[in-house]
Amino acid sequence: MTRIGILGATGSIGTQALEVIRRLRGSGFELEVVALAAGRRVVELCRAAVEFSVALVSLRGPEEARKAKDLLPSHVEVLYGQEGLEAIARHPEVDLVLNAVVGATGLRATLAALSAGKRVALANKESLVIGGHLVMELVRDPDQLIPVDSEHSALWQAMKGVSREEVEKLWITASGGAFRDLPPEGLAHVTPQQALSHPTWRMGPRITVDSATLVNKGFEVIEAHWLFGMPYERIGVLLHPQSLVHGLVELVDGNMLAVISEPDMRIPIQYALTYPRHRPPPARRLELGGKTLEFGEVPRDRYPAFSVVVQAGKEGGAAPAAINAADEELVAAFLAERIPFTAIAEGLAYILERHPNIPRPTLEEIEDVDGWAREEVRRWMRARFGPTIA
Repeated sequence: MTRIGILGATGSIGTQALEVIRRLRGSGFELEVVALAAGRRVVELCRAAVEFSVALVSLRGPEEARKAKDLLPSHVEVLYGQEGLEAIARHPEVDLVLNAVVGATGLRATLAALSAGKRVALANKESLVIGGHLVMELVRDPDQLIPVDSEHSALWQAMKGVSREEVEKLWITASGGAFRDLPPEGLAHVTPQQALSHPTWRMGPRITVDSATLVNKGFEVIEAHWLFGMPYERIGVLLHPQSLVHGLVELVDGNMLAVISEPDMRIPIQYALTYPRHRPPPARRLELGGKTLEFGEVPRDRYPAFSVVVQAGKEGGAAPAAINAADEELVAAFLAERIPFTAIAEGLAYILERHPNIPRPTLEEIEDVDGWAREEVRRWMRARFGPTIA
């Protein structure tokens, strides 16, 4: 029996994880959900908490916590805020923490779980993007930190049978997002609705926009750098419209190892929850007959934000934290139709040029840079697009 705490239980990853756990009931591999955390979706969280008979829940703030107390049995402990996330991460009854929180707030929970010796299934990419050096210092065992992103899950699995000395290069694949076939000159006029129409994956709004800008691939390059200890020049990205090959490991002898499956996040989620065993698939099996696999270089004129994010990774220190915070603000402004799509890359370049870098920032310094970048990019947006930017 593996006892699980899920952070971000009502988001895309969290709800699919609960679906996987339901399906595994009676399969001989039981997963017990002990604790759940969410933001503002109180009713949805409470339904899941009752269904899985959890002992502890955490919400965004005190108002959401009060609403949850009215909906839950009296024996369920209700917490809120950052303290609630960290309490679940450290909970003595939790063996595995699935961190599916969106944004920089997930870092503290990852650090808390690892410090407590928990195994972490990591879907919060910001933990490694902004605090990779802090996270990896706490990993005591190679199997303590299991990636949930489909790309990193693929690389992680492919590298299990080879030594690092045998690996020449890691390749991350990218669908190209909603605008992969749009000429670069058309990007200034796209709408949030168009950006959210991802051709392959079902994801939350921010990561879907990040897929359209390829910011998410830049972040994934940074994640791979920390997870696998690879220098940036040995991590590449290929456009792969079919989204069937999720990652490739190029070996020194010229062979390539690939992990191929349907583009369904339930597959890497299930593997992270049931590791080291593979279980029957939660999705339909991939039929390769008749399929075409295409790969191409990333056109930098269509995805200028990608280069900015990778450069932030190469600069290191607090640069990725500044870029991540700025991206959150820029994406929110784009989704609210306050700035054009192309302003996301412009704003990121502005922040990268001006951020106060710190070589090996502490957690507090990362959070300070996060705050600086948010305020600075909001100031830039007000100056560039008018005072409607909050």
